[in-house]
Amino acid sequence: MGDSQERAGDGRPGSAAAAVFDALGAEYERAFAASAAHRESLERLLADLAPGSRVLDVGSGTGRPTAQTLADAGHRVLGVDVSPVMTALAARQVPGAEFRCADIRDLPLAEGGFDAVCVYFSLLQLERGEQTELLERLVRSLRPGGLLVAATVPVDVAGVDAEFMGQPVRVSSFDAEEFTALIARAGITVQWTHSALFTPEHPAGAPEPHVFVHGRRV
Repeated sequence: MGDSQERAGDGRPGSAAAAVFDALGAEYERAFAASAAHRESLERLLADLAPGSRVLDVGSGTGRPTAQTLADAGHRVLGVDVSPVMTALAARQVPGAEFRCADIRDLPLAEGGFDAVCVYFSLLQLERGEQTELLERLVRSLRPGGLLVAATVPVDVAGVDAEFMGQPVRVSSFDAEEFTALIARAGITVQWTHSALFTPEHPAGAPEPHVFVHGRRV
């Protein structure tokens, strides 16, 4: 269900998210390593980025594949994740990128400070209103014409208890049409969308619909 986000130990939704992804650790990376749609999305992003671009990876997880792919291509990557376990793994695995263990909602983001922002599956444990607010803030952190790439599990749910790779989670999301519209309302001209079905390589893995949305800040 994607990279982890949010903060542990404060009673906010992030405390649960951090516990889930701390428990999963490298197991999560292995489960999602075969996602061809994620790789295709990254290749499309790489084709659109100028050399040495500054990229924010929200919910950076273990650093693979997103931060590693971007750093290996010569881009300057800042990965932010709420899970201490994930952040430590990422720092070891992708020394060419910078990683911070933090809640992205609390991290100061300069207006226009990034050439691109990646949000791969890191919104799902935020409430719908929080997702809307965060997307608007992330768009403001892009330079004019900067790139936003976002992906989610496109299901129409709000605050639903579920199980992800054997871990209890509370999930909110939007269907594909509304998720794309949400990104457009945040100030992005949507240029490409792609839907896929993926089953994580895990005993508790079940088929998941995925949607990827690429666009530029207006």
